[in-house]
Amino acid sequence: MRRARRALALTTVVLSVTALTGCGGSAGAEGNGQGSSVTLRVGATGWKGEEALLRFAGLDDTPYEVQWSLFQGGDKQLEAVRAGALDVASSSEIPPVFAAADGKPNFKVVAVQRGNTLNQEVVAPKGSEVTSIAQLKGKKVGYVKNTTAHYFLYELLKRAGLGWDDITAAPLEPDKALAALNGGSVDAFAGYGNSIIAARQQGARTIGSGKDVLSGNFLWTASDDTLGDKAEREALTDLLARLDQANAYVRDGREKEYAKVVATATHQPVDQALEEYSEGQAQRKTEVRPVSARATASQQVVADAFLDLGALKQGLKVSGFWSDRLNAPLRKELAR
Repeated sequence: MRRARRALALTTVVLSVTALTGCGGSAGAEGNGQGSSVTLRVGATGWKGEEALLRFAGLDDTPYEVQWSLFQGGDKQLEAVRAGALDVASSSEIPPVFAAADGKPNFKVVAVQRGNTLNQEVVAPKGSEVTSIAQLKGKKVGYVKNTTAHYFLYELLKRAGLGWDDITAAPLEPDKALAALNGGSVDAFAGYGNSIIAARQQGARTIGSGKDVLSGNFLWTASDDTLGDKAEREALTDLLARLDQANAYVRDGREKEYAKVVATATHQPVDQALEEYSEGQAQRKTEVRPVSARATASQQVVADAFLDLGALKQGLKVSGFWSDRLNAPLRKELAR
């Protein structure tokens, strides 16, 4: 059925580009997917931030259908892509490395979203005597495996003169983090996003940050099936351009209104959400960009680090699962 749908999409779907009144932009066309046979199954982490962003900017009226699915991390999204359950994944640099470790990736990195690296932290629970990364020696540390948390925890340990074997590393899903911290089953937790926000709200102390460890490159990855389908390729290009335009729309004096959307989804005060948004944009504006040799090289550094750590059993050439196939049309859309 999927092959039949793709074949039909090639002959029946026309993606036009018209002006949008939602934010005075030009990406995409009216339709909200009605009458279109193209459906993009797209992953989101933590909360459906991209979907909410497009709705806020009035750019969610796409001429194709987008099915957003929520995952606890980019690693889970890549697993879904590998299984054929997802068309497009958004993640940091780390999950595609592990998803491709078997040498048979069925996906390609097709765009890079530059973003902030805030709320990527190692935290100790309220009342803990641990105040620094160096004090983690001999301690049990929870972390989200195969994600940014895995990487920046390793790098922070190195900077503190410690190795991975100096701690008892405990893989831990984000939704289990608070219970583990508060219950004393781990002495610290390396995580990101909502799990870190919630931990701090409950008194956890930040003892290390991935802010200056991580590159700020967040990757948009498409399945080979999606990339090989002209109509779906055009839909994805349009979606990425809309996301870039929506972020610019927020930065154009609408930060406080958007902070209300974020605060509701992340269960924090609006002022706090606004402060975090402003700090994040000050560090690095959220922008979608075509793939580049520089971005590919950045991920290669990450892959080499995991090889040194022993998390990868053999070297991996990441350029093998990057594609510039969307570069030309994406540049055209971003320039509108």
